[in-house]
Amino acid sequence: MEVRVIAPNGTIGAGYKEKSLERGIALKPHVIACDGGSTDSGPSYLGSGTPKSSRQAVKRDLRYMFLGREELGVPLIIGSCGTSGADVGVDWVRDICLEIAAEENLHFKLAVIKSDQNKEYLKKKLKEGRIKPLTPAPEISESIIDKASRIVGVMGYEQIDRALSEGAEVILAGRATDTALFAAIPLRMGADPGPTWHMAKTIECGAACAVVPAADGMYAVIKDNEFTIEPLDLESRVTPLTVASHMLYENSSPFLLREPGGWLDTTNSQYKAIDDRSVSVSGSVFRKAETYTIKLEAAELIGYQSIIIGGIRDPYIIRRLDELIPFLQGYFKLKVRKLFEGKVKKKDYKLHFRIYGRDGVMGPYEPLKDNVGHEVGILITVTAKTQQLASDIAKFVAWMSAHVPIPEWQGIISSIAYPFSPPEIERGAVYRFSLNHVVEPDNPLEMFRFNYEEV
Repeated sequence: MEVRVIAPNGTIGAGYKEKSLERGIALKPHVIACDGGSTDSGPSYLGSGTPKSSRQAVKRDLRYMFLGREELGVPLIIGSCGTSGADVGVDWVRDICLEIAAEENLHFKLAVIKSDQNKEYLKKKLKEGRIKPLTPAPEISESIIDKASRIVGVMGYEQIDRALSEGAEVILAGRATDTALFAAIPLRMGADPGPTWHMAKTIECGAACAVVPAADGMYAVIKDNEFTIEPLDLESRVTPLTVASHMLYENSSPFLLREPGGWLDTTNSQYKAIDDRSVSVSGSVFRKAETYTIKLEAAELIGYQSIIIGGIRDPYIIRRLDELIPFLQGYFKLKVRKLFEGKVKKKDYKLHFRIYGRDGVMGPYEPLKDNVGHEVGILITVTAKTQQLASDIAKFVAWMSAHVPIPEWQGIISSIAYPFSPPEIERGAVYRFSLNHVVEPDNPLEMFRFNYEEV
C-alpha cells in the first residue's frame, strides 16, 4: 500500500506555480493539504483576528486547489485558517471558499472545525491542575486568561479524522499543527505512523526544504516503513541534508517533534538520495504519549504604539550611544511628566530605542556589539495605553531626539536623519503572546466545535 500526498505551498496566499500544481494533480494524490497560518509573524494576527495574506492571494491559491480536488475527488484540508486559526479567520476563509464554489459550480461536503477556547472551561481546567506550562512559559492565572483577546487550542490529526469520518470532502480547520493536515489521511489509510509524521513534518512548508527554497509545492509517497519526497517543480530538487535539516525548522530539536498525541522520533532515521532531485527516508518512529495534550496560544492587548525611524551617521554620536540612550530615557521621563503636568505616569507608557547596525536584532546577546559601521539605524517605539498618548509622546520624542547635544559639537546639531515627514508613525494596537501551556482534556475532541454543510 502507498499513500500519496501533495502540499501546493507552505501557506495559503504565498503563491505557487500553476504548472507545479498541475503536475501534482497528475500524480493522483490521496489528499491535497495546505497550511493557512502560524505564529511565525507574531501575536498581532491572533489578537486582532486579522489575516496576514490578502484576500485576493488566498482566493487565487484556493481556487486551483479546489479545481484539483474536484478533478481527483479527494479531500482538501486547510489548517490554521486566516493566519492565526481563530474562529474569525476560519469564517473568513469559509466565505472565500463559498465564493469560489459558486463561481466554479462546485459541490462538496464542508467541515468547519473551530478552535477558539472558552475561558470558563480553561479556568476550570486550571483549578483542576490540568493546564501545564511549557518551557519557557509566562505566569498563568485566571487573570491572564481573562485578559487574553483570543485563545486558541492547537488541534492534532484526531479532530481532522473526526471530520473525515463524517464524510467531509473539504475541511477548514482552526489552529492546527501543520503536520496534522498531512498526516490525517495516511493514518486513516493505515500507514505507519513513524514515516507518516516525518513526511508531514517535511512537507508542511511546501518547497521550503528544496534547493533553493521556494514558495511552491512538494510531493510525498509513504510506502511500508519509509517515505519519499520531491518538489513538484521538475527544475527543483531536495537532498538528504535539506530534508534532514527541516526537522529543525520551528523546532528546538533535530530529532524530536511533539504532537498532541505523542512524539515523532527521527534519531535513527536514514536519508538517502534516490536520484538528483528526490530523497527517501526510513527509520522514523512515532511514540505515543501517556497523556494527550492540546497546546494553547493566546494574545493579549498591551497597548497602542507609535514608532519613529531614523538614521545616525555622525561618528561621535555613534560612539556615545551607550551613554546617550540611558540619558534620553531619563530625560524624556522627566519631560513627559512636565509636558502632561503629572497626569501621565511612567506606567502609562514605554519608550524603547533599538539600534540597527549594532545590536538591533540580538540586543544584549549580540557578540559583535563593538563592530559598528559608519552609520546605524534607530527605531524608537512608544507604547501607551491609548493611541493618542503614544502619538503625543512620539511627537515630542522625535523632535527632541533630533537635537541631542554632545561634548564634541558646539551649538545645535542634527543628530538623527528622518526618512519620513512627519517622522512618527501610528502602528495601532499591539499584542503579546500570553500563554505557552498545554491542556489535558478529557478527550481529544472536547475543546473543538464541528459544523458540517452541503455546499
